[in-house]
Amino acid sequence: MEILIISLVAFVASLLTLFSGFGLGTLLMPVVALFFPLEVAIGMTAIVHLVNNLFKVALLGRQAVKDVLIKFGVAAVIAAFIGAWFLGWLAESNASMSFTLLGYAVQTTLLNITVGGLILLFVLLEFSKTFAAIKLGPRFLPLGGSISGFFGGLSGHQGAFRSMFLLKAGLNKEQFIATGVMVAVMVDVARLLVYGKDLVTDYQVIDWNSVIAASLAAFVGAFLGKKMLKKITIKVVHLLVSALLVVVAVGLILGLI
Repeated sequence: MEILIISLVAFVASLLTLFSGFGLGTLLMPVVALFFPLEVAIGMTAIVHLVNNLFKVALLGRQAVKDVLIKFGVAAVIAAFIGAWFLGWLAESNASMSFTLLGYAVQTTLLNITVGGLILLFVLLEFSKTFAAIKLGPRFLPLGGSISGFFGGLSGHQGAFRSMFLLKAGLNKEQFIATGVMVAVMVDVARLLVYGKDLVTDYQVIDWNSVIAASLAAFVGAFLGKKMLKKITIKVVHLLVSALLVVVAVGLILGLI
């Protein structure tokens, strides 16, 4: 049953996140954690995430814009190392926080509230006509890469910030998706180099049947998403990204993700 549920979530998440550029790990990890210990769930999700991104590179990688990739990606990789190292310290000091919302007890962390709050702020700014009219030139790409990479290494939520900046880089839908996937692979490799030791330690307890099934389901989702790509516009991609950003931000703040 767990293999079926995890594979179904991987398929749907991969299909949706091909367009948004983020969310597979965010949506999949909480579901995997229902069946396995958290540290094992993180390792299994990281493997599926990286393998799926490599498959997306094979599908769309040629559409990536090299200039954007270099300016954004190099900064993202450097920042990912810093974020991943910082995670080790923060894990010991990032105490949980509890509060009551509409009569329900909510437990979350300061990191989740910070990341979720920043994402919501960006989404609100995006719907501001003044902010929406701003074209972020090439000089802002290293800044966007640094923010995306740092949070990617720190909490794994690189994609939300990456999509925000790449949406304003003047890319068409194919270039936006392909460039984002290439950067995601670069950041994944960087952060796995830092906490890969834990992944090796968990090797014996990882359910490889679930990992393989989820990876295959994610492949199918990405493949079907590529077929659908010709039928949608960059505006639809933009709206989908904004909607998923709100879902992720609220989920983080409430401790659901």
